[in-house]
Amino acid sequence: MNNSKNVKYIILSILGLLLIYLFWYVKNAVEISEYLEPEIVATHYNGTNYVGSQTCHECHADIYKTHLETAHFNTSFYPKEGSIKGNFSPDSNELDLGSVRLKMVADEEDYYQLSNVKYKTKEVVKSKIDIVIGSGVKGQSHLNWKGNDLYQLQASYFQPTDSWVNSPNFPESALNRKVDDNCLKCHVTFAQHKDETSESKSYDRERIILGIDCERCHGPAENHVKYHRQNPDVLVGKFIDDFKKYNRQQRLDACAVCHSGLQAQQIKGNPFSFIAGDTLSLYSKNYRNVNSNTKLDVHGNQMGLLSESSCFINSPKMDCITCHNPHENQRGNASVFNAKCLSCHEVNSINKVVEGQEHTASQNCISCHMPLVPSEVMKLKAEDGINEIPVYIRTHLIGIYE
Repeated sequence: MNNSKNVKYIILSILGLLLIYLFWYVKNAVEISEYLEPEIVATHYNGTNYVGSQTCHECHADIYKTHLETAHFNTSFYPKEGSIKGNFSPDSNELDLGSVRLKMVADEEDYYQLSNVKYKTKEVVKSKIDIVIGSGVKGQSHLNWKGNDLYQLQASYFQPTDSWVNSPNFPESALNRKVDDNCLKCHVTFAQHKDETSESKSYDRERIILGIDCERCHGPAENHVKYHRQNPDVLVGKFIDDFKKYNRQQRLDACAVCHSGLQAQQIKGNPFSFIAGDTLSLYSKNYRNVNSNTKLDVHGNQMGLLSESSCFINSPKMDCITCHNPHENQRGNASVFNAKCLSCHEVNSINKVVEGQEHTASQNCISCHMPLVPSEVMKLKAEDGINEIPVYIRTHLIGIYE
């Protein structure tokens, strides 16, 4: 009898261990399967899938961390304390533009614009701030969802005066205006239209990737992430766009799609159809179709300004990332940009050519040769509704200025 009981005990023990192992195996198999299949956050019109820049952190933690501090990454985001600028307290939250009165308010969770067109009605319109546009270096504007359509609100924050102002070129008493694709495409990585062929500019609210993140420049990364999760020992990047393999024009185009003003303002078909590595002239309706007598404005056409510079003309390999590291916030770091200039220009050779101006390696090169100048197209109206506040932007027309 004892032997029979022992056999039963051993069999039950083995079965119990098998069940425990089976449970562990299934649980881990599911977790591994889920890990190998990253969540798809949006699908590009070419069929490739976005998986979100947070997946890049697994292998590129240092680059990911510094990129979070860049103006590119922070050019659009959901409002949160510490990132949304402007004073929402009762003593500094109003903007009176004569015909319309605006008040910016906040509760424990959300931010709002209260607006009242004084000569029309006493009704106060309450609009929630759903998306913030702008890192805050120059200022911030605010977007509001109405169904699947995005509208810009009238009040914007302007950093140089630390105050609320009428949004740039905003019509009086409009309260809000529909967001144009050509504006949105330069402030988000991707926004998926409800109808790709629609002209209504309605978006899928669950398929919008805020900020200019990794996948805006390196392309939708689903295949890249899946491959390297399955092959962690492979150190050479697969299925991802590599800027080192682009020719000069492709590298320039990747930046020019947002930094060349009218030359790339209208993209054929969907505004997000162009991705880094493409040739911009094949996508833009009016590429290079700009009157040569038209002044190159600093707000939008930094690419046009740079291309007119002697540095660019005489440097066949020069492009935007020659001076800018898109993975780091270099703004205000004069030593970094001085080093870029001095890699081509020796101080002693400059002093021999330029009389009456002594150059040193410690001077801020760009303060003189790329000065801040007022934009001709980006203008803000002061609270009196008459005077305009200039928006100063650093020109990329590198030259000698008085």
